Amino acid sequence: MWLTRLSQGLASLGLRPKPKRPLYRPVPDGTPRRGFAEDRAAIELHDPDLMQSSPRRKGGAIWSGGSSRRLEEGEGLPFASTGPHGHRGRMREKLLERGPGALADYELLEMLLFFAFKKGDTKPLAKALINRYGSFANVLTAPQKDLLETPGLGEHSVTAIKLVQDAALRLARAEVMEKPVLNNWDRLMDYLNAALAREKIEQFRILFLDSKNRLIADEAQARGTVNHTPVYPREVIKRALELHATALILVHNHPSGDPTPSRADIEMTGEIMAAGAVLSVVVHDHLIIGNGRHLSFRREGLLQGR
Repeated sequence: MWLTRLSQGLASLGLRPKPKRPLYRPVPDGTPRRGFAEDRAAIELHDPDLMQSSPRRKGGAIWSGGSSRRLEEGEGLPFASTGPHGHRGRMREKLLERGPGALADYELLEMLLFFAFKKGDTKPLAKALINRYGSFANVLTAPQKDLLETPGLGEHSVTAIKLVQDAALRLARAEVMEKPVLNNWDRLMDYLNAALAREKIEQFRILFLDSKNRLIADEAQARGTVNHTPVYPREVIKRALELHATALILVHNHPSGDPTPSRADIEMTGEIMAAGAVLSVVVHDHLIIGNGRHLSFRREGLLQGR
């Protein structure tokens, strides 16, 4: 009762008790947050709004301390824009004005990570990834499992990385699809190196060609262990007939990086050639892709009967 009378008395004097300030309740660690950003604990944030010396924003403009003068964005400051947002804008301008060749490898990766991290400085993480994997290309081609186990990366960032890898492979494949492969050998090797040179597991692929030696399909037939992939000649020729292919180029990688063929590689090539000869399917070559090197059975004289 006395509290009500006190409130009425203060109201009659034109005074009102101050409202209670809302309690700050920190969000516990691990609580899911809405949005596309990764866990920002992996990167260092530089938010100018959290710095006491930063000018206050009001209605989209900047108000400096107690001054009543309205400042335009960046006016009177040594740097017109600070923090990750200003840096991201400058990076985008650099890319659009100068082209992709103007960016260093770590800058490409840094910008790629923008899609996964809505805020924060991604440069340290980009440099750490290149240090860990050895190069920008190695980051793109690193196994998904390894990337997901890398500190600082999550599903969104790994998805962005793998999206770029797939786009690069499709671009390289587009350069050789439906074109005479034997007349575009350098582009073919660029594509195969991009697709297989950094694979950690042995993979056997077949390039199916039409009667004009144009590439009509590129298919992975099998994936094996680090040093062996099972291949069945009858299945290879059966698939060639289904695609109406008249010629093949066999391709597989050696994860060790050494493209020297094994005795099993040579024998398997001979078996596929023998099975194809019965149905007029020609094996033009067998390529072994190493890390930065490759070997051609044709050039080495290893195509039996050719």
